[in-house]
Formats: sequence, C-alpha cells, structure tokens
Amino acid sequence: MNHLTHDTIVALATPNGTGAIGVIRLSGPDAIVIANSVFKGKNLTKQASHTIHFGTITDGDLVLDEVLISIFIGPRSYTRENVVEISCHGSNYIIQSIIKLLIRQGARSAKPGEFTLRAFLNGQFDLSQAEAVADLIASDSKASQQVALQQLRGGYSSELKDLREQLVHFASMVELELDFSEEDVEFANRAQLKQLIHDLTRVIGKLIQSFELGNAVKQGINTVIAGRPNAGKSTLLNALLNEERAIVSHIAGTTRDTIEETLNINGINFRLIDTAGIREATDAIEQIGVQKTMEKISQSALLLYVFDVESITPEELSQDIQNLYKPGLPTLLVANKIDIVPDYKQKYNAALPEDVTLVAISAKEKLHISQLKQLVYDTTIQGRLNGNETLVTNIRHLEALQKTEQALIKTLSGIDMQVTSDFLAMDIKQALHYLGEITGTVTTDDLLDNIFSKFCIGK
Repeated sequence: MNHLTHDTIVALATPNGTGAIGVIRLSGPDAIVIANSVFKGKNLTKQASHTIHFGTITDGDLVLDEVLISIFIGPRSYTRENVVEISCHGSNYIIQSIIKLLIRQGARSAKPGEFTLRAFLNGQFDLSQAEAVADLIASDSKASQQVALQQLRGGYSSELKDLREQLVHFASMVELELDFSEEDVEFANRAQLKQLIHDLTRVIGKLIQSFELGNAVKQGINTVIAGRPNAGKSTLLNALLNEERAIVSHIAGTTRDTIEETLNINGINFRLIDTAGIREATDAIEQIGVQKTMEKISQSALLLYVFDVESITPEELSQDIQNLYKPGLPTLLVANKIDIVPDYKQKYNAALPEDVTLVAISAKEKLHISQLKQLVYDTTIQGRLNGNETLVTNIRHLEALQKTEQALIKTLSGIDMQVTSDFLAMDIKQALHYLGEITGTVTTDDLLDNIFSKFCIGK
C-alpha cells in the first residue's frame, strides 16, 4: 500500500447489496471539487462545512440519481481531509455508475482501510484507536462494543502514553550520562529508575493478564456442552437458545459432529458447542465425534457437563468427572431430568466433588434454564468486567506488551549488575520501541499494510 494522501479516494461506505440508500465517500484535497463537477444544485465549493445539499448527479445530460451530499471541510472530518458523502438510492447499478463517474473525474478507488489509514497518518488518532474502529464495526455484543468504544476514545492509549512518557524521561537522562562518560556522573537515579520499571511491569503485567477476558469479550466465550449419549445435551442447547436448533432423539449417538451456536447473556456472547456423547464408540464415525468432543473440551473456557439423573450411576458420574475435569477449567455439573427424579441428590452426594458447582434442570421442561444462564455468566464474567477497565483484545498488542515486559526485566537485571549507561540505554530503548508499536509511535509500512488491509473498503 502506497501511503500517499495528496490524491482523492472514493469507495462505497455502506455494505454491498441492494438497499434503501447507499453512501459513497470521497476523501482528499479535490473531494469537494470532484463532487461539484457532477452535481446539479448548489455550488459545493462555496458551501460551509458540515452542511447537506439536495440535487442530482449527472453524467453529461444523463441524470443518474437524486442525492443528498454532505460536506466536511478538513481538518474537521474523519480523515482530516476534505470529505464528501453522497447518499444515493441503494441500487447497485446507480452506486457503481456514480463511482465510475467520480473516478473519471479524477478520484481513484480506495484500498481496504484507506480512509482510516489517512485518519491515522493525519493525526486524527493513534494506531490502537484506528484498530478499535475495525473492532467496533465487527462488534456483535454489548460488551465487545463497549470495549472497542473505550479503546477508540483513547482510554487504552492514554494509559500507555503516560507509561511511555515516564520511561522516555529516564531514557533521556541515561543518554545524557553518555555525553559525560569521562566524568562518571549519574543523572538517572538508579533507585528511582528501578521503582519506575517495577511500576511499569506491574501495569503491563495487568494488561497482559486482561487479554484472556478481552479476547473472550471480543470473540465470544467457548462453552462446551458434554456428557454421555442421551444425557440431554441437544435438548439443553435448544432450551438455552429457545429454538429447535439440534436434533433430539432417544437413539444414542445422534449427535456425531459438533454444533455451534451463539447465546448472548447480559451483553456477553457465549459460543455454545453441543458435542457428541462420550462413550465407547460403536463405529468409526462416532469415534471421530468423540475425539472432536475431547478436542473442544481442551479448547473451551467453560465446560457444561450434563448427566441424566434417571440413568447414570454414581460410579459412572464419578468416573466422567475424573476424566473430564481439568484444573483451571471452570466446570458446571448440570443434573438433567430432575422432573423425573426430584430427589436425585441422595443418589449422587458421594460422587460430587466439593469444588465443582452443581445446577439441577429439566431441559425438556425448560426448568431452571434461566438460573443456569445466570450461573454460566457468573462463573466466567461476574466481577471481572465493570465497563471502565482497560482490556487488551488485540493479539498484536499482547505480543508487543510481552516484548516490552521482557525488555523491562532485562533493564532491571542490567541495573542490578551495574552495567554501563550505554547498555542500559539500549535496553530502555528496546522497551520504548515495543510500547511505540502499539500506538503507532513506531511504525513500518509493512505493519500498516498488514493492519489496514484487514479493514473493509470504505472504512
């Protein structure tokens, strides 16, 4: 991607496909002039910023459409350049005809993410905020929308900026020592520098730890429903979703592949995965299904183990729990069919471990399903998400933070070993470099190309 901003770009800003309206966006020094050359109405070059004008788009004597044109004069626009947005009817033919006309008048087709790239290059926001734009567009739950919006508003950037400024100050003091190396002076107090690095590593460590929750909020929380055949797993999935999504049958082994659906609880998306029943497989296909079940459990953030209180023995239940339970994996034991066996607890008391939560339901009768949903939320999210904390959701940011942490640890080691100022300065610069990669203080064309190529065209 050639990062030039002296030309004018054009793209459809609304989704492809027929709709009521389509919005075509122009950005660049000639955006208003190009739009005015095909617009019949007011002279757009003489209009104030942030105004809307009605007229027609014409190709010679041919009227293409009646439109509304919005004008944003730089730097008071998304890209800090002159921006024009043309709202036309949503016919794909009309949209493409207008875009082709604008290209003939001097605009060029925008590349993926080029509008946001220009906003970044022109100082509208930093790189982490630019990436938050893509996250905001892709958000599909209240929580992911809130996290992306918080990052877009600069909460994450502000925290990193403060850390970096403190470290820059000490780096400059260490650099100054190099100019007086023959006089053996010390401008950067080593005790204060150590304290700063301890403070930095504590904050960065907290950000790194937040990625588990941040990624779950962004991607959805993998929740595996597992258990023996005919335990009621598929019936439970249908009850949670309140629709008949999975096939329910009394025949053991009906579910042979995983079924994945999304359930939103209190603004968080849970990726429910209904799996094949765990038992000694009777054929090769069922065996593959059981293997997939075990793989999904190993990748899950929450396990719902469903057991049939009418048929499973305490010994079988104890054996299943022993085989499936993993340290660190939140697990809910779901006792199903309590409408048939209401006094199930007496049967299983000895088989239930103390550190695993039990919830009793009837999937068929939809008994206690709302309580189960709340328990699913409480087990994974409750108390961890208050809406104000900074969460790392981007794998690129996580890797940069981890490298920053390693560089800071190396700096601490250097202070303890009383290395010379030049080596100390190198370690501090390395930490600053990795912090800068997150906000875009340090960038390369390859990095920008990789980030913005993942945006949709028109954004």
